[in-house]
Amino acid sequence: MPRWTGSWGDATMTRAPYASDPARSRGRQFALDGSVTRGPRSDYQRDRDRIIHSIAFRRLRYKTQVFIAPDGDHYRVRLTHSLEVAQIARVIARALGLDEDLTEALALAHDIGHPPFGHAGEDALNAALHAHGGFDHNAHCLRTLARLESPYCEHDGLNLTWEVLEGLAKHNGPVGRVNWALAEIDAAWPLELATWPSLEAQVAAISDDIAYDNHDIDDGLHAGFLALDELLAQPFVTDQWRAVERRYPRAPRDRQLRELIRGQIGVMVNDVIAETRRRARGMADVADVRAAGRATGAFSAEIAEGERAFKRFMYDRLYHHPDQLVTAGRARVVTAELYAAYSREPALMEADWRARLPAAEPGRSRHIADYVAGMTDRFAISRHARIYGRTPEGLRNV
Repeated sequence: MPRWTGSWGDATMTRAPYASDPARSRGRQFALDGSVTRGPRSDYQRDRDRIIHSIAFRRLRYKTQVFIAPDGDHYRVRLTHSLEVAQIARVIARALGLDEDLTEALALAHDIGHPPFGHAGEDALNAALHAHGGFDHNAHCLRTLARLESPYCEHDGLNLTWEVLEGLAKHNGPVGRVNWALAEIDAAWPLELATWPSLEAQVAAISDDIAYDNHDIDDGLHAGFLALDELLAQPFVTDQWRAVERRYPRAPRDRQLRELIRGQIGVMVNDVIAETRRRARGMADVADVRAAGRATGAFSAEIAEGERAFKRFMYDRLYHHPDQLVTAGRARVVTAELYAAYSREPALMEADWRARLPAAEPGRSRHIADYVAGMTDRFAISRHARIYGRTPEGLRNV
């Protein structure tokens, strides 16, 4: 694996021919009132700002990233992770001549659909909605931004541009199986789900991988879930670690480890920039990116292979650590019991949610799932305690 040399490549402010251009956006589902102007912003800047100012974005502060409802102030949560993804994505977008504002908007919003307790909460809601279409956090991200988060007088949702909705729907590539929530958005405003998304969306997605591949190392070591000797024996980090030891032989171990993480991010960012430039060579516009038949924003074959192997290690040692699995099981029970309680007694929901509860299925059950999915970890824990008269135990393992 190459060692990071400290360069981010040839950063440029020149718009690449395959970049998304806000002046050529496909627009919004609902036309904006042209008489109201709130600063000189492009459409993608406006979208980014709408996301940042949304309640759903603020709730990410108390939603699980790796560890459920962590007591420590230094652990990452969905909000800090999203900010780190956005920082990495902007660096790559600038170097490639992409639209930084669209890239940032997608990076900041990509995790908004997660329910409390992360994938454990998602599993519980998916099971609860089994007869009504299931639950998927990616589809719920679009549902939240396009339907549930509604601060405007003229329409439901944030009324984001087509390119933002497309990027969120397809950031992992063309969509084969379409969840009901995404199908509703797509039916109202077709997102061309069978094609690849813009390069900005692809950069946001791969920046997500870079962020959690590296920053989860930090949290895993801090929590004692990762063994340092096993981590440093992984081929994906060995070369970088040796370089750190050569450069800083007398530095404290914690500083060496932070240098390792910075170096790993540098290697991966530079690799994405170089490989993406190679794959995008000859592309005349964003339509070529969508019709490419494969990812254009990508790692090289060497880094991709190493990154896949490293992910397997992280799943084995961190994400599927026995303590993590026990805690996740408890979180699934809490989420399922919350959903069951609101299904039995909708009066337990807040008044505005109760007033909008559909009478018929599947709308009724989906509405209840929307309510639970919007909860933060701590709000879900407090509501469960209020309903069941006991505080859920064992939901914090760090």
